[in-house]
Amino acid sequence: MNCLELITLFYFILFLISILIVSIIPWWLLYRYSDLMAKLLHDVIKYRVKVTRSNLRLAFPEKEESELVAIEKKSYQNLADISVEALKGFTMRNSIIRQRHRIVNPEILDHFYKNNQSLIGVTGHLFNWEWGALSAGIQLKHHPIAVYKPLSNKLIDWFIKWSRTIRGTELVPMNQTFETFNKNAGKPCLYILVADQSPSKVAKAHWVNFFNQDTACIHGPEKYAKLYNYPLVYIDIKREKRGFYHVELEVLCENPRELAEGEVTKIYMNRLEQSIRENPEGWLWTHRRWKRKRKPA
Repeated sequence: MNCLELITLFYFILFLISILIVSIIPWWLLYRYSDLMAKLLHDVIKYRVKVTRSNLRLAFPEKEESELVAIEKKSYQNLADISVEALKGFTMRNSIIRQRHRIVNPEILDHFYKNNQSLIGVTGHLFNWEWGALSAGIQLKHHPIAVYKPLSNKLIDWFIKWSRTIRGTELVPMNQTFETFNKNAGKPCLYILVADQSPSKVAKAHWVNFFNQDTACIHGPEKYAKLYNYPLVYIDIKREKRGFYHVELEVLCENPRELAEGEVTKIYMNRLEQSIRENPEGWLWTHRRWKRKRKPA
């Protein structure tokens, strides 16, 4: 076993120990730890505070500085909460997942399921999106397939994939997306795409107005929606109270091929912006969302 393999194994064992510790900590104590983590991230480490502040100023130029600071601090609390909740999720029973990440209207997908119709579910890094990969497999009739970016630690990556699979959700690496769509063409699937971050391939990006900014958007949801004419479903995640969320499904368009180029992306991003404006503290503001600039024509 070489040095890199030993390091990988060490972090995997540390990861498993963290899950074990969190599994026996009661919720009230877990959130006290989350409070401390939020303060450390924001006040001491200052993890991406400048990026977060810049993003908020761009998104909400009409808000006073005091309002932006309040949103900023709440967003770090949200980040800390979902971090500890993600670890807790590995050992939660299915009945608890249904209570804490409740899909309120799964029946709106029933007629698609009866017609053997697959769907593309789009969402954002809103509140606890991580539990979505747990709850979808135990609450929906469609077979959930979540496209994700694999982790550099192969052991942790394997464990996460396994933990989702036993709940009924299949995780697929981004570079296998096309192959996965083709392989599952004959059965009703819900392809879950979290596509609100900055794209790596700007040349393929769709550009939309997002929070009054010219924004490069990942082309995947529109590409596959049009290629297969799969209806687009928005997955809206909201927090009811700490540790409890409800998820509402909304069909954005049933025939993507009928829409003009870029329209599918625009519909999705407009709906996402509406969700963020309603609960700005729930979005992941720590990434440089507007780092890509459109090249002059």
